[in-house]
Amino acid sequence: MPRRDGVLQGARFVASPNCDARPRDTAVTLLVLHSISLPPGQYGGDAVERLFTNRLDPAAHTSFRGLAGLRVSAHFLLQRDGTLLQFVPLQLRAWHAGLSRWRGRERCNDFSIGVELEGSEAAPFVDAQYARLAVLLRTLRARLPLREIAAHSDIAPGRKTDPGRVFDWSRLLRALARD
Repeated sequence: MPRRDGVLQGARFVASPNCDARPRDTAVTLLVLHSISLPPGQYGGDAVERLFTNRLDPAAHTSFRGLAGLRVSAHFLLQRDGTLLQFVPLQLRAWHAGLSRWRGRERCNDFSIGVELEGSEAAPFVDAQYARLAVLLRTLRARLPLREIAAHSDIAPGRKTDPGRVFDWSRLLRALARD
């Protein structure tokens, strides 16, 4: 359950400066699923954490050069072993969606929670991630008026493709139906 400060119990909290206040009286009704790995296709390091906290050295890997100066975050990162990191308290707006639109509403960061899955669009996600994601969604639904789940590709078509075709939506929906 979230604490009063908007941080979930059981999540390792690493504060990101890449967030701000949500617009007043804006209900959080959408959860956006992303995927990320830095360097691409490599898992288990701290590069994503460094990116979300503005500490990623662009010289550390050739793929990081294009990320220099980028200011992004997500509320959560779900690592492949099921470890959950939280970067932004629930009541704040994480900078995860960018230019986005969902069901006629612009600026999805305003009304969404961003969840990054450690992975790529080419490799299947793992059991520990699906299990922890289902628990996370149940926990968030108990606290927030979440009504919908969308892929980053759904809210930014033509610009984003994650979490990709390998994400098993039916598996997630079956897990959530057990509620």
